[in-house]
Amino acid sequence: MQNTKVEKLNCFKRYLIRRKARRVTQEYPAVVNSFDLKDEGKVEFAVWSNPLAPVFSINQEMVDFFKKFVKKGDLVIDIGANIGDTTILMALAAGKSGTVLGFEPNPFIFKILTKNASFNTEKQNIVPLPYAVTVKEEEFFYISSEASFANGGISPTKESRHGKFIYPDKVKGKNLEELLDKDYSDKLKDFSLVKIDTEGYDKEIIKSISGLIDKCKPVIIAESFKHNTPEQKMELYEVISRHGYEIFYFEDFNIKAKVVKLEKSSDITNYKETINIYAVPVKKQAE
Repeated sequence: MQNTKVEKLNCFKRYLIRRKARRVTQEYPAVVNSFDLKDEGKVEFAVWSNPLAPVFSINQEMVDFFKKFVKKGDLVIDIGANIGDTTILMALAAGKSGTVLGFEPNPFIFKILTKNASFNTEKQNIVPLPYAVTVKEEEFFYISSEASFANGGISPTKESRHGKFIYPDKVKGKNLEELLDKDYSDKLKDFSLVKIDTEGYDKEIIKSISGLIDKCKPVIIAESFKHNTPEQKMELYEVISRHGYEIFYFEDFNIKAKVVKLEKSSDITNYKETINIYAVPVKKQAE
């Protein structure tokens, strides 16, 4: 009986903490964890102590997933990097000689991403960039449904489907092709993978970098967002496949995860929840 009372009390405390995070804006610091990976050795990784943020961990099988597509020295791009939970996996695959650009416009989350970029520098090279990837360079409001900004997205106006909590300073949007041509043109020959996770806007970003995709043929990882209509999900498939790609559903960022080839655009609508897909150029898949 005593254990039941304690459990109920702890549950109520967690409820109050989460309720406060939804209503009151405050800073939540990073908590640094250490993981011992079979091939990479000791790896430090910071998570966000925001009670509304997901809890992430890393292991060797997650790194090995990206090693299927990324080799040492490659250029990799993570659009919607969050705290760096996939960015660090890509960076370990690309190694110290590689470059991983992590784009994250959420000012609160960007601080955690920056901390993760400062770790493991003998094994990785992460460049954190506080921008959204957009068609042209401009400024946006960052808006969330939660006061602690555990989620959210950019908007040209203060009225947004993302919510009612508005970050006081605007964030910048950058055209990816222009940024790469200006600052990383020497690395484009090694551009192997782009991951996009932007709460349903993935297909618009893919459209905006279509020239880059045709030129470099990177592996593309994207989300099929659960709130998108079947037509929008099929458009995501078609926007990618028209560049000469084969598209696969995969269960998780893990080398052992289930993978299913999506033969046609309607196949993507079989999944009602948000899912991950990856796309490989037909020529590269044949190799």
